[in-house]
Amino acid sequence: MRVAVAGLGAIGRVMAARLAGGAVPGVELVAVAARDRSKAQMFLDDRRIVAPIVPLTEMPGLADLAIECAPAATMPEIARPMLQAGKKVMILSVGALLDAPDLVALAEREGGQIIVPTGALLGLDAVAAAAEGEIASVRMKTTKPIKGLMGAPYLVANNIDISTVSAPTKVFEGSAREAASGFPANLNVAVALSLAGIGPDRTVLEIWVDPQIERNMHEIWVDADSASFEMTIRNVPSDNPKTGRITPLSALAALRRMTAPMKVGT
Repeated sequence: MRVAVAGLGAIGRVMAARLAGGAVPGVELVAVAARDRSKAQMFLDDRRIVAPIVPLTEMPGLADLAIECAPAATMPEIARPMLQAGKKVMILSVGALLDAPDLVALAEREGGQIIVPTGALLGLDAVAAAAEGEIASVRMKTTKPIKGLMGAPYLVANNIDISTVSAPTKVFEGSAREAASGFPANLNVAVALSLAGIGPDRTVLEIWVDPQIERNMHEIWVDADSASFEMTIRNVPSDNPKTGRITPLSALAALRRMTAPMKVGT
């Protein structure tokens, strides 16, 4: 499977390096895309990665699948050319999907596919299984250190200063859809959870800031006719404090499942 990586930030660099090193059998890194070509070339040269830096519009001609590792605003620019060509795209900026519902219709019409890996969350297989029955409620609480939420549009728009917070403080409560708009770099996990379950408008989310913690923590409560369950994950931040180290590893695991002779899990 020929794979392109779009975006060489904290996640994209890990993806490119691991794929170029043969981390996933049967998967070949064939191209990358980046806004800063000179910086991207320096990274590729430093890691001895042989892959051309190409415009997004050229990716469909080279790759079977593109992995989106870019800022949320550029997600449609990455996904649309691939889907129009009937190819696959793995989306990490899942929150941006809520503002681009046409992409799902485009994938269906052209025979393409949108893949959303579990990312920095857990238990999406259990939530998806419960959704085959009836789910009464899904609630999620996300707690992050100050630097993990600093600069979020919702905080800026509402003049919420978290720089001097000295105790755990709730800064938001609402739907996953509202969270995706107000915290686009922080809450892709909430949107992924909502898409696996009862949708972005019925999935309730709380966001807390805690100056005493160093890891991003997500707690989930699901009540369904088949099961009731609770889940907690504490993620080690990556070089970008807004995301966890497990996020690119989740994408690699998703690629491995696509090419493996045996798949474990829903």
